[in-house]
Amino acid sequence: MEESNKFIRLCTFESFKEIWSHYGFGTDQRDLIQREFTRIKDVTYLDHAGTTLFPESLIKRFYEDITRNLYGNPHSHNPSSQMTHDTVESVRYRILEHLNTSPEEYSVIFTAGCTAALKLVADSFPWVSASAEGSGSLFCYLTDNHTSVVGIHGVTGPQGVGTVPVLPQEVEARAQNNPLSGSDGDECLVPHLFCYPAQSNFSGRKYPLSYVRGIQSQCLYPACEHRGRWFVLLDAACFVGCSPLDLKQHPADFVPISFYKMFGFPTGLGALLVRNEVAGLLRKSYFGGGTVSAYLVDEDYFVPKPHIASRFEDGTISFLDIISLHHGFDALLKFTGGMVNIQLHTFGLARYTYMILSCLRHSNGRPVAQIYCDNEFENAAEQGAVINFNLLDGYGRVVGYSQVDKMASLFNIHLRTGCFCNTGACQAYLNISNQQVKSNLEAGHVCGDNIDLIEGRPTGSIRISFGYISSFEDCKRFLKFIANNFVAKPLRLAQERLARLQSASAAEGCSSSEELTTAPTPGPARYGLDISPAPSPETLTQEAFLKAEKSSGKTCTLTNIFIYPIKSCAAFEVTEWPLGPQGLLYDHMWMVVNENGVCLSQKREPKLCLIHPHICLASNTLRLQASGMDPISLPLETSEESPGPRTCRSKICGDRVQTVDCGERVSLWLSEFLEKPCSLIRQSPDFTRHMKIGQEDGVSPVALSLVNEAQFLLINRASVALLMDYIINRQDSSNNGTPIDVLQLILRFRANLVISGLVPFEEEEWSHVKLGGALFQMVGRCGRCQMIGIDQKTGTRTQEPLRSLSECRNGKVTFGVYLCHQPQRNPSAYVSLSVGSHMTAETLK
Repeated sequence: MEESNKFIRLCTFESFKEIWSHYGFGTDQRDLIQREFTRIKDVTYLDHAGTTLFPESLIKRFYEDITRNLYGNPHSHNPSSQMTHDTVESVRYRILEHLNTSPEEYSVIFTAGCTAALKLVADSFPWVSASAEGSGSLFCYLTDNHTSVVGIHGVTGPQGVGTVPVLPQEVEARAQNNPLSGSDGDECLVPHLFCYPAQSNFSGRKYPLSYVRGIQSQCLYPACEHRGRWFVLLDAACFVGCSPLDLKQHPADFVPISFYKMFGFPTGLGALLVRNEVAGLLRKSYFGGGTVSAYLVDEDYFVPKPHIASRFEDGTISFLDIISLHHGFDALLKFTGGMVNIQLHTFGLARYTYMILSCLRHSNGRPVAQIYCDNEFENAAEQGAVINFNLLDGYGRVVGYSQVDKMASLFNIHLRTGCFCNTGACQAYLNISNQQVKSNLEAGHVCGDNIDLIEGRPTGSIRISFGYISSFEDCKRFLKFIANNFVAKPLRLAQERLARLQSASAAEGCSSSEELTTAPTPGPARYGLDISPAPSPETLTQEAFLKAEKSSGKTCTLTNIFIYPIKSCAAFEVTEWPLGPQGLLYDHMWMVVNENGVCLSQKREPKLCLIHPHICLASNTLRLQASGMDPISLPLETSEESPGPRTCRSKICGDRVQTVDCGERVSLWLSEFLEKPCSLIRQSPDFTRHMKIGQEDGVSPVALSLVNEAQFLLINRASVALLMDYIINRQDSSNNGTPIDVLQLILRFRANLVISGLVPFEEEEWSHVKLGGALFQMVGRCGRCQMIGIDQKTGTRTQEPLRSLSECRNGKVTFGVYLCHQPQRNPSAYVSLSVGSHMTAETLK
């Protein structure tokens, strides 16, 4: 209890100020958030390395700007075009000023983003191929680099250019005091390129900016071992969001950046800063609109424009987005006073969070987190505002990052998981070999998916990152989330480590170093923290298991059939229903999309569960009902006699699907109820989509409707009962005393088929199921997302049952199994399923 109180005391603003004094920007941080970021109320946004968020005044002032001024195409010469040209040029100057350089030293080339800037360098760098006469160029890069940097060797490899991956520790360890001496041969003129990040987007480690001159002067590895002329590409995309960059002191040859990392708006706009001294070396073969002084259509003749920006900005630049950067710089300066202040503010939050997270211990003394870093957050010049980690359970096993992500979503905590497009750093920190990467791929894991553990080993990690709008409250809510959901109680702290880190804070001159004492009564509620102990998962699971087994008997029957005609809308319960070629007839045949054609789900729009579809096979109609709305009906099938319905393409789980718009009348009905523009679309009758998971070799592909994974989802009432007991007994104050009955819990899992009479979770071991005369194949378990935290009666978000599911299943969040069914070739032979049908299952051998 004493250590729990000490943790509570640590999670106060007073304790934070003792650790770090450079907080905020002269005003209350909460005022800035309430004034400029009202949309993140009750949101803990911790993905600023992904993108920071734009202030509302930036958009308002940009809107006023473009409505007050007339901006034309800058390739013309009329007054509106000249206005655009002059404004864009002033933005270029402002970018250079922000990085402490000038147009005499650097040129700014606008691109579609940082990746486009890197590709520009790859395509135009003067690579020299290796030959019998001599060695060629080298493309060298730090292994802790973004995918977009490593991908340059896709350009250099076919040209015979050597590739040299460099481990971070090698740059200085293999350095030489004396640079290579000159030579009369051509070898010293061969151009080489070295790329490294100013800040790792994986761990937040800041690499010394002094490497720029060290490589250029050939004192550091690999330049010290290879003759030639060395150029440096400094990837500053992750760095410039929270740190000042001085290009006068560290004159990298090429510097790519993305502006949404700095301002949050606009997206899809970046720049490549090129040192003018090396600009003439860049080669360009393609030319687009506005990039040439003259060309001929019947000869291979063109003369590029002399200025590098004009030469490389093919076509019309995104001039309105560029103009918005003025307002981004204005807002940043107004709110913070400059990048030095942002660096101190964000680093302090990261340092504080790292200190407490690294000291958290389970009741048995084991660490709660494994943090991937190369320092202890002592110095803002060495570490950015990024913390990368994995959580560990009380036995030292890694908790899958996908599970943590889902739980964080329930608490409205926005973080990022995976490998962050940085395989090299991921391999190094997580100790993943090249062979394991290949084996993981063979096991089905690809970049960006949610396969977080393979044979108990993590495939990625969790990253939180801070920005200038981050606050102490963000840190506290995050630490509360970890303590309440992933620490075996009673909570403990690594006292010696904590004292050492606190002493280091005092040595930095951050604030007072007075000893932290236990928190005074009245206890946790005083500080807004909930660290009450949860009941033992092992005990509850066993009790619920025995109770469910005793009541189940020996029979196994189908108790409920649910159809979901419209994806993410309410269930339609029936007692008998035919099987169609894609599952239950008309199941998941429609979906609601926004004005851009993007599918709306309950995760985006919880009110969808309040729309109740009803299918009448006799009248061939789909009827929609919702509170406060007159019902509306539409035909189940698109009529060939009606005017041609508008076809469109959408995406479901990465698959492109062909759909048909159901018309303006239902669109207006949905838009009124959901209070946003949207439409109803139906899967096109002549479009076929096939299931990807669990297919047996040699079996015909299984057709899908607009479902995510498989034709059917089945759950077991015994499994629901077990989870229900756990929820009732966990005595968690976050439930607020709101009961969840069994039917409510069943509806949360949105199954098609509900069966009873089995041992909990036995269904996960099946291979085949025979039900009502139809044979089904089990094709996988359903990994539950935060959607089950939406009350299907009210449309409100809750923490249950995902939180209890994770705890009672020791971190597993699978619930229910996917089934598929191969229909008879003759449509008239389709069978029906009926409630009360007997079921038999074959267990995996």
